[in-house]
Amino acid sequence: MAIQRTFSIIKPDATNRNLTGAINAKIEAAGLRIVAQKRIHLTKAQAGVFYGVHKERPFYGELCDFMSSAPIVAQVLEGENAIARYREVMGATDPAESAEGTIRKEFALSKGENSTHGSDAPETAAEEIAYFFSGLELVG
Repeated sequence: MAIQRTFSIIKPDATNRNLTGAINAKIEAAGLRIVAQKRIHLTKAQAGVFYGVHKERPFYGELCDFMSSAPIVAQVLEGENAIARYREVMGATDPAESAEGTIRKEFALSKGENSTHGSDAPETAAEEIAYFFSGLELVG
């Protein structure tokens, strides 16, 4: 297994309920290390650029509204097989389908307000990390 980096967002539904620490505890308990982190409030335009891959999907506008509704916590996680490991820790997009003990099963409010985002591939992780962080901010 190789050491990888992945990107994570703790979404507005979770930051509004002060769940950042509880979610980070699950991340760290899974053997992932937080090597960069910042709390920011995205504009709708910034959310639109980040989620541009979904621009033609019917939920795009609602997603951008949601992601700009309150602060998020953007993070870079590092560890063995970090992308797959974090996706396992997050659980399925729909919390009703998530395994017990996953972040989304415990904290998500709905399929749309599912508390976290994580990269799905190495290329995506690199793009998402670069959108939010400069190389100087990655302090692994």
